[in-house]
Amino acid sequence: MDDRELVAQCIAGDRGAQRRLFEREKRRVHATLYRVLGSNQGIDDLLQEVFLAVFRGLSTFRGEAALSTWIDRCAVRVAFAYVRGKRGRHYLELVPEDVSGDAPGPERRALAREAATHLYEALEGLEPKQRLAFSLFAIDDRSLSEVANLMEATMVATKARVWRARRYLEKRARVDPVLAEYLTASAAPKPVDAVAARASTVTRPNPVQSATEAPVRGIEGQP
Repeated sequence: MDDRELVAQCIAGDRGAQRRLFEREKRRVHATLYRVLGSNQGIDDLLQEVFLAVFRGLSTFRGEAALSTWIDRCAVRVAFAYVRGKRGRHYLELVPEDVSGDAPGPERRALAREAATHLYEALEGLEPKQRLAFSLFAIDDRSLSEVANLMEATMVATKARVWRARRYLEKRARVDPVLAEYLTASAAPKPVDAVAARASTVTRPNPVQSATEAPVRGIEGQP
């Protein structure tokens, strides 16, 4: 069954089709919410909110982008509303996702938990659009062009938000050794995609990773 047929059945109220769509997309959406928000306390409620928005808005889906991209855009809107609404109220509880049997040992996971906590506490200080752009790019491993598409923003605005967020985190890292290690441990840089050519490199750090095992990427060069 292709996406258009699945969407048509969902719009017609077919509960089975709605369940199939939810089951197909829920893990990927959950992972994005987890990486962007850094906490899974309440993530299930946000996941339900995303899919309520999806099913309410399916009649507007025109197939101009992949259905998964359209759903991701709904998830980004929900995440943005959450971050904007919770500014000024400290809230963070990192709870590891399920991991396989070959996961890092207790000591490494404890270090990962501490590093991730420092990172997400620092992200609390960012303006919501900067935080969302940076998290999608650097933690959820999206391209700059994809971030711009999901946030319905220009490439210039997206690159500026990511760059400013990175500068803010580097400033915080000057007085936070754990965050500094997280941000600076990196592999060899590689070029940014051609659309973002004004930013000269993307670095792919291999720091002590968070419970999601998602690396933090940096963007070099002022927009």
